[in-house]
Amino acid sequence: MTSPEPISRVAPELAGRTVASQRWSALTFLHWRVDSADVAPLLPSGVRPDEHDGSSWVGLIGFHLGSATLAGSPPVPYLGDFAEINVRLYGVDESGRRGVVFVSLEASRLISVLAARAVFSIPYFWASTALDRDGARVEYRSRRHWGPGHTRIVATALEEPVVGDATAEFLTARWGLFTRRFGRTIYLPNTHEPWDLQRAELNELDDTLLEVAGFAGVASRMPDSVLYSPGVTTRFGRPLK
Repeated sequence: MTSPEPISRVAPELAGRTVASQRWSALTFLHWRVDSADVAPLLPSGVRPDEHDGSSWVGLIGFHLGSATLAGSPPVPYLGDFAEINVRLYGVDESGRRGVVFVSLEASRLISVLAARAVFSIPYFWASTALDRDGARVEYRSRRHWGPGHTRIVATALEEPVVGDATAEFLTARWGLFTRRFGRTIYLPNTHEPWDLQRAELNELDDTLLEVAGFAGVASRMPDSVLYSPGVTTRFGRPLK
């Protein structure tokens, strides 16, 4: 088993052409420490929990997705422009590649949800989502159209840059995602400029997405990390085995 690749805030270049791109803006990252035994069953085959500072982590991340392109197309209006909230975990595969594993992603564009599920088997859910900003204060809301699952996050970005923080880099410097497709695990690489991160304060949280994802009780305690970023433009490469 290969040791995990080093964490780097500078992304590697994509090996090949860009297959899609997106602008991620006004991101708030909430993270909690969790037991690796709770994470492992939710990961694709061949991926094990990635640990930092003695534990695994689960994230609840809200942001605005915009300027989405596909295969070199111009930005797609409406379908590529919405608020998103996701629950994510962190894994490492047998070759040492580190990546994100999404447990769920909430989006308000049904066609985009269906396309992401069909093309990449990424677990998007159709929901009513919204993002409101008032100065440094940002609010994210989501409620699924079918089945349980809602969240309301209110946070305030602080004027405190995050530099040289190993935990912040572990949680945000991720240059690919793992997913399961047609019975095999694939790795979808991405690249973007280094994160501009700031400390943030969680003001309010009303969430069941974490519980639905398999982490009952986590939302009832304060996060172990709260970060904010104005955003990045992300490019995705072709899926790899």
